[in-house]
Amino acid sequence: MKRELCAVFLAICCSAKAQQPSDIYNKALKDVLTDVEKTFHVKVIYKGKLQDTTVKYATWRFTPEVSHTLDNILYPLGLGYRELGKDTYLVTSYEYYRRSDAEGKKHLAELLTAYPDAVAFDKRKAALRKSMLMTLGINRFDKRTPLNPIIRKKIKMEGYTVRNVAFESIPGYFVCGTLYMPIKAVKPYPVILSPNGHFYGKGESLTAEGSGRYGKDEQYLCAALAKMGAIVFNYDMYSWGESALLSGSPAFHETNFALAIQTWNSTRALDFLLSIPNADKSRIGVTGASGGGTQTFLLGALDGRVTATAPVVMVSSSYYGGCPCESGLPIHEGCDGHKTNNTEIAALIAPKRQLIISDGSDWTQSVPGTDYPYLKKVYDFYGKEADVENVHLPNDGHDYGFSKRVPVYHFFANTFGLNISKLYNEAGQISESGCTIQKAAAMHVFSDRHTLPANALKGHEAIKMAFGTYQQ
Repeated sequence: MKRELCAVFLAICCSAKAQQPSDIYNKALKDVLTDVEKTFHVKVIYKGKLQDTTVKYATWRFTPEVSHTLDNILYPLGLGYRELGKDTYLVTSYEYYRRSDAEGKKHLAELLTAYPDAVAFDKRKAALRKSMLMTLGINRFDKRTPLNPIIRKKIKMEGYTVRNVAFESIPGYFVCGTLYMPIKAVKPYPVILSPNGHFYGKGESLTAEGSGRYGKDEQYLCAALAKMGAIVFNYDMYSWGESALLSGSPAFHETNFALAIQTWNSTRALDFLLSIPNADKSRIGVTGASGGGTQTFLLGALDGRVTATAPVVMVSSSYYGGCPCESGLPIHEGCDGHKTNNTEIAALIAPKRQLIISDGSDWTQSVPGTDYPYLKKVYDFYGKEADVENVHLPNDGHDYGFSKRVPVYHFFANTFGLNISKLYNEAGQISESGCTIQKAAAMHVFSDRHTLPANALKGHEAIKMAFGTYQQ
């Protein structure tokens, strides 16, 4: 009898255990997403095997809205999603740096309630600058040490010259780049910085053909602006190109520290440009695409010397930058109870002139309807609504191609008085045929013949430590 009672007791326990809510409502993620498709009449796309991933309390995560339902299902699993089109969703790893267009639009509307006029916006601007510099660890923004530039042989091209250059942004850390200068242009010369974006060329090496400043788009841009009469400098991101010779590996580009030192390198690159004889300190521009666009509006926001910016395929209130070199430090946490976003950061240069280039295939597709109207309202605080422009290319992709460079040429010609006729062909159309594309090896500052200086910092940790000491 005792044995029978024990058996019954064990059966009851097992049954009770089996009936726990956490078990009853468990369901494979793959099956849950199928239920989402059937419930909301949508398509959910995913890659990889989801059968081994379990959703707890699965049916309770469904709400009347598909977006809210997907949030409930995916976010606790460290996953997210993107809307690819009407009624089509792509499951992704959780992208901390991305929000929906609707969330971005709502954020901008909330920000506008915080500053109804120029006085209030100027107060916000000063507070954000202070907050961002502190977060970046740039505590000594006005501290400057000798640049000690290394300038290689001048190469004469058609209407411009090219030289490979390195300078010390902090003692022992060398920023490498290419300097483009005009021939027979009106002095003094406007200066334009061109930070690089995340554009890859052939091969794995970031010093390979087509990567970073060795890319054709970057070379065409800088050469053409120099032909028009500007001094232009295009330089490596941290741990990209020749910078990896110092850090030790391209992998260190995707670190939080990259955001801090890249921002510092940009302001020091501006120091270098302004040290060149006949550089015009009243006409200072910045333009770059993708990650270079991030550096463009960051420098415009933080360095008051910049007078015009043209960020390309980057400005968005719903996208914070997919690389740690853009969003790896909490610069978007903001201050005074209001977080910031990249569109507001771009607005911090107001009322100085700005051109936003956007396209139809990335996060900038919302610019015409969301971000640009916000920017115009901010500029209108100063009576300068016409000084912020947007060229939207709905059929274009994420690049700094010819269709994007042309409006940038016109923008800087109008803003700085550059001679755009230097680019006209016989048909009166803009042509870059007079711009020479160099091989990557020809653009290196350091090579077998020119080794790194003896005082060059070696390794990511050494650079990071030196930067921290410098900013104390």
